[in-house]
Amino acid sequence: MFTFDGPHDVFSPLFGASGVDDVALMTNVAIAFPRNPITVAHQANDLQLLSGDRFTLGLGTQIRPQIEKRFGVPFERPVDRMVEFVAALRAIFDCWQNGARLDFDGEFYRHRLMTPMFNPGPNPHGLPPIFVGALGPRLTRAVAEHADGLLVMPSTTDRFVRESILPRVDAGLAASGRRREDFSVMPEIIVATGRTEEEFETSVDAARRLLSFYGSTPAYRPVLELHGYGDLQTELNLLSKQGRWAEMVGLVDDELLELIVAHGSPRDVAATIRARSDDIATDVAIYQPFPLADETLAEIMDGLEA
Repeated sequence: MFTFDGPHDVFSPLFGASGVDDVALMTNVAIAFPRNPITVAHQANDLQLLSGDRFTLGLGTQIRPQIEKRFGVPFERPVDRMVEFVAALRAIFDCWQNGARLDFDGEFYRHRLMTPMFNPGPNPHGLPPIFVGALGPRLTRAVAEHADGLLVMPSTTDRFVRESILPRVDAGLAASGRRREDFSVMPEIIVATGRTEEEFETSVDAARRLLSFYGSTPAYRPVLELHGYGDLQTELNLLSKQGRWAEMVGLVDDELLELIVAHGSPRDVAATIRARSDDIATDVAIYQPFPLADETLAEIMDGLEA
């Protein structure tokens, strides 16, 4: 199960779910820059402890307008800032886990004090893996060089992953002296399905709204351009600035939905996910723009495990 920074806190639901056996937990993603490495380290360490080695810390940068205008914090040099955030986390974890002296002196973050009262000590379950969400070339390469895994942001296609993302992953891994087997790539795939016609149509409508939102973001333009939808991104961005959200949904045609969203019956969705990710990843994150019934999710899971 994963959570993300949306209308509610990203960590709170995972603390509630940490007592459920055999459930892997992940933030996908927690926005890093409005937070501090020391506070994130405490939350990640506690979730790893409570869940018994079932937590993965997923971080993300978000985009400049959200970071500067909603969170009110700097966004300059996001790739360098994220690389340093991960390095700071590793230094803090090393202090707690191995007794190393905390002396991290970076350009954006500085952590030089860890008195015994605030040191949780070694985690018996080890350190949680650190994944980072990325789409652009510089951050994707940096994630592969410095993190444990890459969270492929939604509203992408398998072609974009193969042609744009994986070559950067290989370059980053080469720089860190690692192989693909040492690193996780986890695509996040938007799904639209249902066991009834009403559930299916509601899910598809929600997926169109989600695609119109992502399409309005310049960060996703390379995906749209690859498939001939570059002009659509310009139009969606303009409408979003005018607050014309309802009109944006109507611009997401069936062909674009087919490219990005795994839709159809639950079994069809499972088959699409397999076809798009089998040679890319062993794990995928299923993004529900509309909450699906438990029975619908169970049918997708059965199809993926078959």
